[in-house]
Amino acid sequence: MDELRIRRMTEDDIEAVCAVRVRGWQWAYAGLVPQHFLDGLDVEEEAQRRRELFTKAPAEVVNLVAERAGSVTGWAAVGPYRDETTGRRDDALAELYALYVMPEQVGTGIGRALMTASLDLTRERGYPGMRLWVLEHNVRARRFYERAGFAPDGAEEAFELAGVLVPEVRYARSL
Repeated sequence: MDELRIRRMTEDDIEAVCAVRVRGWQWAYAGLVPQHFLDGLDVEEEAQRRRELFTKAPAEVVNLVAERAGSVTGWAAVGPYRDETTGRRDDALAELYALYVMPEQVGTGIGRALMTASLDLTRERGYPGMRLWVLEHNVRARRFYERAGFAPDGAEEAFELAGVLVPEVRYARSL
C-alpha cells in the first residue's frame, strides 16, 4: 500500500476535501440524520461554501489532509474551542471541528493518523486539552474517539437538521 502523508490543506485541496466530507457524511450518518438531507449533499455546493470558509479562517484554525498515492483520502480541522453558549472562541482549549475519511478507506489507519497529527499540533500550540462534538448515536465514531483517549464530559446538545433534532455529546481529553 502507498505511504500515507499528513499535511496542511491548501486551497487546491478544497474539491477533494469536500468530496471526503460529503461522502463521509453520507456514509457515517446514514440512519442518524434525515436521508433526504444526506441525498441532497453536493460536492460542488460544499466546495463553494468551503472556499469562503477556508480563505476567511483565522490562523489558529488548521485544516489537515491525509494523502495516499496523490489522492486526498481524509481531512481534519482543529482550532480554538467554540463555546456554544457565548458563540465565542475559547483559546484555552482546542477543538477537533471535523475528522472524515473516505468510506472505502475507513479502517486503514487514516483516521488514526489524522487524529495523531491533530493532537500533536494542538499540543505544540500549548493547549492543555481538546474537545469535540459527536452525534450521540454514532457508535463507531464514539468508539474511535474513546480509543484516542477522549471521554464524554457530560455536555449534551442537539442541533436541527432538515427539521429534525440531532443529539450530540461532547467528548474531552487532556493533552
